[in-house]
Amino acid sequence: MPLSWLVPLSLLLLGLLVGSFLNVVIYRLPLMMESRWRRDCCELLEIDREKQEAPLNLATPNSHCPHCKAAIKPWQNIPLLSYLLLGGKCSVCAQPISTRYPLLELTTGLMTMILAWYFQLSPALLGAVIFTWSLIALTMIDIDHQLLPDDITLPLLWLGLLLNLNATYVSLPEAVIGAMAGYLILWGVYQVFRLLTGKEGMGYGDFKLLAALGAWMGWQALPLIILLSSLVGAIMGIAMMIIKRRGRDIPIPFGPYLAMAGWIALLWGDDIMARYLGVMGTP
Repeated sequence: MPLSWLVPLSLLLLGLLVGSFLNVVIYRLPLMMESRWRRDCCELLEIDREKQEAPLNLATPNSHCPHCKAAIKPWQNIPLLSYLLLGGKCSVCAQPISTRYPLLELTTGLMTMILAWYFQLSPALLGAVIFTWSLIALTMIDIDHQLLPDDITLPLLWLGLLLNLNATYVSLPEAVIGAMAGYLILWGVYQVFRLLTGKEGMGYGDFKLLAALGAWMGWQALPLIILLSSLVGAIMGIAMMIIKRRGRDIPIPFGPYLAMAGWIALLWGDDIMARYLGVMGTP
């Protein structure tokens, strides 16, 4: 096998493995947060909790079938391969396994592999891999729960600033301004929308996610990210209203569109801006 294919293939395999773990994160992290919120509320209200919840974290309990509760054996947890060998069904109760799990594993593997063609073996590649995995987890959690956990957005923000100490993607001043501007832009939109309509148009998690994207790619990338996310969000929102006949008052998570736009901007942002400026005739 040519050496040039070793890195992409390795990243593909690594992405498949991490995709399997992300399925666990996407399912369990919101449950862990809810459990923590209940515990904090009980402590605040000085209420004794009569029922103790079973311990839940990313490692325990072991994964099991949601239908028959049968434990999933290690050989049944191999990304993609196990799903195919099992015929997409639980080995005990024969209930179908959601196609979402292998699709997310495959998506994570392919997106991770793509990074090999845009970054050399360097801290930039390592950072881009972590960036990609974080955005995938945030996207799916926001779709499921309309929630962007601080457990992911805040470390992502600080990691972006840390990597840019040595200008891995942009200079540190650009990254710091990007983080501040990213938060304040959506915070300002939120406040204006609330004043005009009396409603909350988005959550604070969106502010933090755009701040994180600004910390990675600098303030110059923010207009492109906002434009792309708004365009895709508007198209998807209109499509959902038509296809599913959802009302305009039904909330649609904005985090997935920010995440998509951020990933596109990391890989192709400079090319998109160069083409745009070329079309506009800007020197």
